[in-house]
Amino acid sequence: MDRGHIIRDTILLALAERYESDRSQFVTLPRQTMDSPLAREAVAELRNEKHVEEQTRGVVRLTWRGYELYKSHTLSCA
Repeated sequence: MDRGHIIRDTILLALAERYESDRSQFVTLPRQTMDSPLAREAVAELRNEKHVEEQTRGVVRLTWRGYELYKSHTLSCA
C-alpha cells in the first residue's frame, strides 16, 4: 500500500470515529497534515467523490456516503 492510501485511510478512520459519535460535527485536521501535499490531495479526492464535506480548508466531516465507504473498506480488510 502506498503512502497516499495510508494517509487517506487514516483520515477516513479519524472521521469515521467522529461520525459515529456526532454526525454533524466537523473535524479540524492538524496543520501538519494539511501542510502535506499527499494529505491535501487525499482530502480533495474524498471531497470530489462526495465522501467528505469541507467547511473550510482542513475542516471536514464524513458524509453518509463516506461512512459507507469506510465500513465497506473495514469489512473487506477484516
